Amino acid sequence: MSRLLRILAIVAAALFALLASLQLANAQAPSADAGAGAALHEKDCVACHVRPVGGDGSAMYTRAERRVTSAAKLKAQVAACNTQLGISYFPEEEEHLAAYLNLQYYKFKD
Repeated sequence: MSRLLRILAIVAAALFALLASLQLANAQAPSADAGAGAALHEKDCVACHVRPVGGDGSAMYTRAERRVTSAAKLKAQVAACNTQLGISYFPEEEEHLAAYLNLQYYKFKD
């Protein structure tokens, strides 16, 4: 009987450690900040988008023939622009920018 209790105690301790590490990982995961994304958009995106569509560049996001039709495609497009233009955003900055664009223009539900 005591061997069974020791095994149960070990299993319980392992489960507790696993749950604690998952909670810590979730607490430390950065969340997308649309405000930070707005600043990145103004700094790096507007000028590039004004060239092909004119105005303030926002027609890039609101045009009828949009390429971006889902939240996943939005994140992929932000990553593609980052790579193609050599902006060198960190992944969390890409998330911030995608959050801003989604909030401002796309309104996708994740």
